[in-house]
Amino acid sequence: MASRSLGDLNPIVGAMAEKHIALCEAAGIDLLVICTYRSHEEQDALYEQGRTTTGPIVTNARAGQSMHQYRLAYDCVPLIKGKPVWGTTGTNLTLWKKVGALGKEAGLEWAGDWTTFKEYPHFQFTAGHPLSYFEAGGKI
Repeated sequence: MASRSLGDLNPIVGAMAEKHIALCEAAGIDLLVICTYRSHEEQDALYEQGRTTTGPIVTNARAGQSMHQYRLAYDCVPLIKGKPVWGTTGTNLTLWKKVGALGKEAGLEWAGDWTTFKEYPHFQFTAGHPLSYFEAGGKI
C-alpha cells in the first residue's frame, strides 16, 4: 500500500511538505497527505485505473515515470469540516488554488499548473532536473 508518511520522502522534500502543511494551517486550511512514496507495482496499478480497470484516469505516469517512486512527490487534499474536497470548480477551485500557491511558497512545483494533465493534489520537487535524470539514478 502506498505510503502517507512524510518520513518516506527525500528529507528535502519532506521538509518542504511540512512547511506547506504549516502554511496551509496558518491560512486556516486543513491538509491531508494521501500519498508519498509509491512502489512501481502501485504506480502501474494506478496507471491502469480508467484504462483497464474501473475508475477515472488519475495519472499519465507509468512505473518509473512518477516522482513518487523517487520519493520526491506527494499528493494531498484540503479538508472542510473533516471531509476531503476533491472537486475543482467554483469555490473548490479557489481553495485548490490557495493550496497550490502555498505549496509553491514552500518551494514545490504544483501539478495544478501543468498544462496537459492538471493534478491538483500533486506536489513535487526535482531541483530542476528532468525525469531522465532520476531514471538514470540521479539524486537531489
